[in-house]
Amino acid sequence: MLIYFIDKKEKIELPEGSSGLDLAKKLNLNDPSCALSILINGKQYDLSKTLYQGDEIHFLSFEEALGKETFWHTSAHVLAQAVLRLYPNAKPTIGPPIDNGFYYDFADLWLSDTDFAAIEEEVEKITAANFSTNMEIFSSEEEALSVFKNNKYKQELIKSFAGNQLTGYRQGDFFDLCRGPHIPNLGKIKALKILKTSGAYWRADAKNEMLTRIYGISFPDRKMLKEYLLRLEEAKKRDHKIIGPKLGLFSLKEEAPGMPFIHPKGMVVWNTLLDYWRACHRKASYLEIKTPVMMTRELWERSGHWFNYRQNMYTVSIDERDFAVKPMNCPGCMLYYKTESHSYRDLPLRIAEIGHVHRYESSGALSGLFRVRGFHQDDAHIFLTQSQISAEIKNILDIVDEIYTTLGLSYHLELSTRPEKDTIGSDEEWEIATSSLKSTLESLERPYKINEGDGAFYGPKIDIHIKDAIGRTWQCGTIQLDFALPERFDLEYVAMDGSRPRPVMLHRVIFGSIERFFGILIEHFIGKFPLWLSPVQVRILTVADRYSSAAKDVMRKMEDANLRVELDDSSESVSKKVRDAQLCQINYILTIGEKEAEKNVVSVRTRANGVIGEMEIPIFIQKLQQEIATKSLQPYF
Repeated sequence: MLIYFIDKKEKIELPEGSSGLDLAKKLNLNDPSCALSILINGKQYDLSKTLYQGDEIHFLSFEEALGKETFWHTSAHVLAQAVLRLYPNAKPTIGPPIDNGFYYDFADLWLSDTDFAAIEEEVEKITAANFSTNMEIFSSEEEALSVFKNNKYKQELIKSFAGNQLTGYRQGDFFDLCRGPHIPNLGKIKALKILKTSGAYWRADAKNEMLTRIYGISFPDRKMLKEYLLRLEEAKKRDHKIIGPKLGLFSLKEEAPGMPFIHPKGMVVWNTLLDYWRACHRKASYLEIKTPVMMTRELWERSGHWFNYRQNMYTVSIDERDFAVKPMNCPGCMLYYKTESHSYRDLPLRIAEIGHVHRYESSGALSGLFRVRGFHQDDAHIFLTQSQISAEIKNILDIVDEIYTTLGLSYHLELSTRPEKDTIGSDEEWEIATSSLKSTLESLERPYKINEGDGAFYGPKIDIHIKDAIGRTWQCGTIQLDFALPERFDLEYVAMDGSRPRPVMLHRVIFGSIERFFGILIEHFIGKFPLWLSPVQVRILTVADRYSSAAKDVMRKMEDANLRVELDDSSESVSKKVRDAQLCQINYILTIGEKEAEKNVVSVRTRANGVIGEMEIPIFIQKLQQEIATKSLQPYF
C-alpha cells in the first residue's frame, strides 16, 4: 500500500497492516526526540495505529507542541509508576501535560523535597527498562470500574466518561486510565526532574479533598534538561512579580485578585507602548474605537460566546435582563460596523480598539501579569473581501515585524486549526478559512508550524510566538480568519455590481493581553528598559545641599526637552545615591557638585556603572533625544 509522508512530500510503500511504528523504523526515526506520536490525516494517534492505503502521515517530534504534550503526558505516567513503587498506598488521580512539563495528583500521599531524589532514582530504573506503552480498551464501564475498584477518584472519572470508549495504558507493572496518546517506549525519556510539590483540590473544587500534586519536567536529552534548569534559574532572577513592584511599576492586591494595579511609573511604560502602537496603526490606516464593557445576553448568544465561552464570563442581572462583562471585543465591533452602510470602496476597513476585557480564571491559575482576570487587548477587526485576505495578512505581519523587532523580540508563526468540538460555522467555511491562511503563509514564504485543534471556536488562526532574551517563547499575537461572525451579525457591504455580500473578517492582536506583554517585557529587559521606554530616564544627584539650585535648573532644561527626570537632593552620600539610582534601573545618572556647577556641565554615568565623565548639558540632551527617537535597544554611551 502507498501512504503519503507529508514531512518529505513523498509516497512510501508499506506492506498491508503496517503501523506508524513500522513506518518510523523504515525511515530510521530513531532519535529519542523523533516520532513521539503520529498525525494520520490530521488526527493524532499512538505509533501503534494501523496505516491504510492513501493515509497522509506526519510524525510529531519534541519540537512541536503536540509532540511535547505526548512526551510529557507519558512522563506523568512514569512519575506515577515510580511513586506507586515507593508508596504503594498512594492513589493516583490525574496527571496531565501543562505548558512546561506535567504534574500528577495523588491522594493518600505526603511528600517533602527530601523525597524527590528517591522518586527520580526509581524513574531512572523505569526508563532504563524501556517498557513499551500499550493501549488497552475496556469492554464496558463495569470492567473499568472493576479494575479501579480501590480508587474512588478513577471511578468518578470513569462515570463522568459515560457513553465514551474507555481506555487505559500499560507500561511494565503499571496500568492507568488514559485516553492517550503515548510515546511508543519509555527509553525515549532520557531525563526527568521533579520540580516541586504542592497541595491541590480534587477537580479544583475547594469542597473536595486536598491532594498532593507533584510537578515535573522531562526531555529526550540530558543536555536539554540542564539548559532548562539554567533557564529556570535565570527566570527566577527576572521574575516580573518581584521586579515590577520593586521598581514601582505595578502591584497585586487581595481586594482585586487577578486585576493588577498599574502604578505611575508603570503607566509611563504602558502609555509609551500604546503611543508607539497607535503611531504604527495610524500609519497603516487603522481607525480606533471604544465599545462598552458590558452588553446584553442576547448579544453574546448571537455571537456564540454565551454557548461556547460561558464558563469564562462574568454575568450580572440588571432591570430583569442578563448582561455579561465582555470577555472579547469582537461583538461590540460588529455593532459598530452596523451603525452605517459600507461600500466595497471602504474595504479593507481596519478598526482598532484597546478593549478592557474580563475572563474568569481559577484562583490557582492566576500568576502576576501573566494570568489575570481583567486585562486590555490591542484588538483590531478588519472587514474585507475574500480576495483581499492574503494582502491584508501581509500588512498585519509587517506591523508585527516592526513592533517586535523594535522591542528586540524574535518570533515564529504557527497555524492553529479547528478544535474538535464547540465550534461555530460550517465545515465548508472552516475549510475555506484554513486553506486561505495556509496558502497565504506559503505565498509569503514564511516558515510556520501547524498546531492542530488550537483554533478559536469561530475560525482558524495564525499564532505569533515571540522569543525573549533567555529563549522562552510566548504566544502573544494572533491573526484569526472568521466567516461565522459576519454571518451571525448579518454584516454586508455594497459590491461594485450593487449586490450585498458578506465581508470576511480578520481578528488580530499584537501585544495580546497588554498586561501580560508588559510582564514579558519586564522579564525580557530584567527591568532595564531601553531609554525610550524607561519610566525614569535620568536622575540628577547633588553632592551637597548648596547645589540643589543648579540641579533644579538642569532638571528644568531636561523636562523642557521632554525627558523623564528625577532629582535626588537628599542628604545621603553620593555613593549611596548612585547605588540607589542603579537599583532603580535609571538609564543615566548625573552628578552635580562644585566643579559641575561652575562649568555648567554634568558628570554622567550609566546604570551599568559606566563612567562617561563631564559633558555639556545641551550635548547630553541632544544625545538622549537621538537615542529615544531611534528607539535604540543599546544605550548611546
